[in-house]
Amino acid sequence: MASSYFYALGRRKSATARVRLMTGKGAITVNAKPASEYFADSAYLLGKLQQPFTVLDQENKFDVSVVVSGGGHDGQIEAIRLGIAKALVVMDENLKSTLKRADLLGRDSREKERKKFGLKGARKQRQFTKR
Repeated sequence: MASSYFYALGRRKSATARVRLMTGKGAITVNAKPASEYFADSAYLLGKLQQPFTVLDQENKFDVSVVVSGGGHDGQIEAIRLGIAKALVVMDENLKSTLKRADLLGRDSREKERKKFGLKGARKQRQFTKR
């Protein structure tokens, strides 16, 4: 191993996660806080965070350090999950097929559509009157 960590970037909606993956005991740190404290409102979201490791049967073998910005908690979790999966592939290219089959390497490109002038929102228009 040339470097002490493996880096990857994950994005979802307006959330961006910069992920560092190191060998360790399974601690996940998000913006200098433990993930369980940062995402304290939902155990479901914390489960989604472990998905790449669960698929590979490698729970508690890596420490993850994340700097995430933008978006809401769900978008941030999805961005972190993608970042972890991509970092695992950077670490070992052989894991790519397994993670791809589990749908963890695909970038969900759906973004918020911008508001257009003359309309009330992205697509909503004024009510049409015929007479």
